[in-house]
Amino acid sequence: MTVGPYETVMGFLVGPWLAQAVRAAVDLSLAEHLADGPRTAAEIAEAEGADPGATARFLRACASMGLVTYTEGGFAGTELLTVLHRDAPMSLRDLAASQSSACMWRTWARIPEAIRSGEAQTTQALGMSFFDYLAAHPDEGALFGAAMASMSAPVIREAVEVIDATGATTVVDVGGAHGSFALAMLAKHPGLEAIVLDLPHSVPGAQAAAAESGLADRFTAVAGDFFKEVPPGDILLLKFILHDWSDDDCVLLLSNCRDALRPGGRIVITEIVIDDHSPGIAPLMDIAMLASAGSRERTLAEFDDLLSRAGLRRSTATPVEPPYVVIEATTAA
Repeated sequence: MTVGPYETVMGFLVGPWLAQAVRAAVDLSLAEHLADGPRTAAEIAEAEGADPGATARFLRACASMGLVTYTEGGFAGTELLTVLHRDAPMSLRDLAASQSSACMWRTWARIPEAIRSGEAQTTQALGMSFFDYLAAHPDEGALFGAAMASMSAPVIREAVEVIDATGATTVVDVGGAHGSFALAMLAKHPGLEAIVLDLPHSVPGAQAAAAESGLADRFTAVAGDFFKEVPPGDILLLKFILHDWSDDDCVLLLSNCRDALRPGGRIVITEIVIDDHSPGIAPLMDIAMLASAGSRERTLAEFDDLLSRAGLRRSTATPVEPPYVVIEATTAA
C-alpha cells in the first residue's frame, strides 16, 4: 500500500498519542509484566490496579504500534517492548517517562511562539527556566538525569573507544548528571579517577550510579556551577551540554574549562553536529532546544568559532553514533 501525503501528515499529527501510549506502557510496567511470557489484560489490570476494560483497550492500541502481539495466552511483548524494560542494556524507560512528562509537553506546545520570537518558552510554560524548574522539582530532576543517561548510552559506548586517555589521571564530567560518561571512562581505564560536576539535585543519583558500578572509590560527585568554576583535570568531558546554552554562555563555559585544563589536557565535546541537509532527529532536536532553552544544535564551523573565542582550537572531530560527533580541543597557544 502506497502511503500518500494525507496518511503521512496524519502520522505526524498522532505523534503525541504514540508518545503518551509509550509513557503509559512504562507507567504500567508492561515490559516487566510480559518479560516471562504472555499475560491477559485482566491479569495486568489486576497487578496494576487498573480498569480491566481500559487496560484491554490500551493493549489493543499497543498491538497496533507493535509493542505487543496477540497470543492464545493473552498478550506477548515484542522486541520493541523490551527496550522499555528497566533492566534492558540500553533501556529507554526513563527517557520515555521524562520526555513525555508535563513539563516537557507544556514547553513544546509553545513551539510556534518559539519560532516567531526566536526565544525559549520555558518561563511562559513553567514559570521559570528549565534547569531552575528541575532544581525546584527534585523528583523530575532525578528522572531527567536518568533519562539523559539512557539516551547517552549508545553514544557513550562509542565515544569512550575514540578517546585516548594515555597519560591522563583525572577526567572531569562537566554537567555530567549521573556520571554515565565518567563511569564508562573509569571502566575502560583502571588508572583514571573521575569527578562529576553538576547541580545539587544530580549528586545523589551520581553517587548511587558509582556505587552500583563498583567504581565509587575512584569517583567523586561535586555540586557546583560550571559558569563559575570547573574542577581541574586532564580530560574534561562536555556531553550534550553546549546545545543547552547561547553562544556567549558557551564561550564562558569553555573558557572556564580551558582554565581548568592541566598541562597537555584536552576538552572532549560530544554533541550533535548539524547542517542544512541533516536527516532524522538532528533538525527536530534543534527546534526542541530552541523552545526549551533558546539554544541550538550547531555546525562544525560554529563549534570552531566558539572554541576560538574561548582561546581553544579543535584538534579532531570523530563521528560516532549518528548524528553525534566527538570533538577534541586543546588550548590555542
